[in-house]
Amino acid sequence: MKGILFIITSPSGGGKGTLIKEILQTMENISYSVSSTTRKMREGEIHGKDYFFVSPDEFENLARQGDFLEYANVHGNFYGTLQRQVKMETESGRDIILEIDVQGAESVKAKMPEAVSVFILPPSFEVLRKRLVSRRTESKADLQLRLKNAKTEVKYYKQFDYVIINEEKTRAAENLRSVIAAERLRSVRQTEEIESIISSFNFF
Repeated sequence: MKGILFIITSPSGGGKGTLIKEILQTMENISYSVSSTTRKMREGEIHGKDYFFVSPDEFENLARQGDFLEYANVHGNFYGTLQRQVKMETESGRDIILEIDVQGAESVKAKMPEAVSVFILPPSFEVLRKRLVSRRTESKADLQLRLKNAKTEVKYYKQFDYVIINEEKTRAAENLRSVIAAERLRSVRQTEEIESIISSFNFF
């Protein structure tokens, strides 16, 4: 059975990264798509685990060679998803999570309409603002840009298969686990196993 690509999107500070970490720690047979970015590495981040941190020239070369499933300029930095990682995981039967912005989600869904998309929505703009301020990873200018972009990004929620309101982490993580579990149980994803079971009934 081919693995499922899960697209997880939220405004910056919406909590998608925290929820994804919870999923990776508590669910089996699911991996994380590590994106490439020209953004500078933040304290505590690890190259190859959080992102592949590359120079603008390196990123441009990858894009020119067609190595990206999608790429976009987000808050002044480029982010891209390597096709080979997604293909390798799904063809081996493993599910994979793609953490991505709204722009990138649209591009991926256009190329892979079978992907399952989930929008993580903060409970309010004020909560989002407080979360961004408290993490202290952006300059004042970057913070204002992310908040401005969030007002546009949340309007795209209708284009996603599922919406999870991230008011409380434990509940939101459980909801995301439920989405993944339900998608794995779709009959079209279990055709081979189902047909094998049905054939064992020896119809007369």
